[in-house]
Amino acid sequence: MKDLVTLFKALSDETRLRILKLLEHGELCVCDIVAAFDTIQPKVSFHLAALKAAGLAKDRRDGKWMHYKIDDSDLFKRLLILSVMEKIPEEEIRRDRERLEGFLKARKEITTICCARKD
Repeated sequence: MKDLVTLFKALSDETRLRILKLLEHGELCVCDIVAAFDTIQPKVSFHLAALKAAGLAKDRRDGKWMHYKIDDSDLFKRLLILSVMEKIPEEEIRRDRERLEGFLKARKEITTICCARKD
């Protein structure tokens, strides 16, 4: 029962739903999500930790950078995410997606930003 409470608490937050909507299109670095939301890294990391604890997202370390994607290992959770995501109007997250696309384009051109660095 506790797992279900954790799951639905994670889905009850607008920021977490916006993160999941971005992750629908594939893996993102924390810095990508920070840029998309125009916010600070600790806030994004807090929400990502809640999504991970609920089994909705999984992470991967690449050097000092953390990358997240939707955890599709549990069919129930995957179907739940799909059901919830289809209810979110695209215009609700248009600004997030536009900022993300701009950041990803800049990251390709400038290798000194965030996880594009080759230290």
